[in-house]
Amino acid sequence: MNPQDLQRLVEIITEELVAAQGPAAPARCSCHAVQSDCCPTRLRGVLDAGATRLGMHATGGAPGGVSAMIDHTLLKADATRAEIEKLCREAAEFQFATVCVNPVWVSLAASRLRGTGVGVCSVVGFPLGATTADVKNFETRRAIFDGASEIDMVINVGALKSGDLRTVERDIEAVVEPCRQCGVTSKVIIEAALLTDEEKITASTLTKAAGADFVKTSTGFGPGGATVADVALMRRVVGAEMGVKAAGGVRDLEGLQAMVAAGATRVGASAGVKIVQESRGQKPATATPSAY
Repeated sequence: MNPQDLQRLVEIITEELVAAQGPAAPARCSCHAVQSDCCPTRLRGVLDAGATRLGMHATGGAPGGVSAMIDHTLLKADATRAEIEKLCREAAEFQFATVCVNPVWVSLAASRLRGTGVGVCSVVGFPLGATTADVKNFETRRAIFDGASEIDMVINVGALKSGDLRTVERDIEAVVEPCRQCGVTSKVIIEAALLTDEEKITASTLTKAAGADFVKTSTGFGPGGATVADVALMRRVVGAEMGVKAAGGVRDLEGLQAMVAAGATRVGASAGVKIVQESRGQKPATATPSAY
């Protein structure tokens, strides 16, 4: 990292610390800096007991059940129209937060979910993040035009690992700005499995400084998915004001519980139906294995 980029990171961290000064903040729990009166750790016993509705409030949505925390996801390259339509039917039935689909399916998903209360999430720069900022900006605007209410972008991982923080800043802002203009939720995927802890902290800090709504662990297509340690680290960095999305490898209720306990407020999963059925004490239907 060159001296200019290091200075910029110091400036960003300083700005965040200054912004945090003001009225006394509510007490936070020691495990992941979430306000003590809504700490996700408190949910573990409730979920274990079989609760299907949670009186929870945290960044990322209004109080709701397990399903309201899940982006019902299908991002595989060979997904068919019939599979996307099935995904939308399941999302409407189980009232997931969104369906998460590739850009080519946004218009179809938006038409199928209109009036159901379920949003459409699309991905930008996916899955490598190795497109230019202007391309990501256009891709974001097009997805919003087609009906996306949430955008999950992948950062320029190579620039981050090269210490080129200005490029990473511009990359994130290119997506966050049109989202902000259109009232669309922005999530920034840092692909944590490719990063050192220092790089995860830097990426999360840049994400917060850019004004994104969520920082997200993984694409589900990298060398590893969400881990409890990464979610807890990201929560400590961004504080209680932002959402943290865990994605990649969350395949059952136990996995979701672990991510929530670590500080996640949204989970991306292809096994959403199974997770909700488990939370209701039902025997889950057999699901097709997926990287996500």
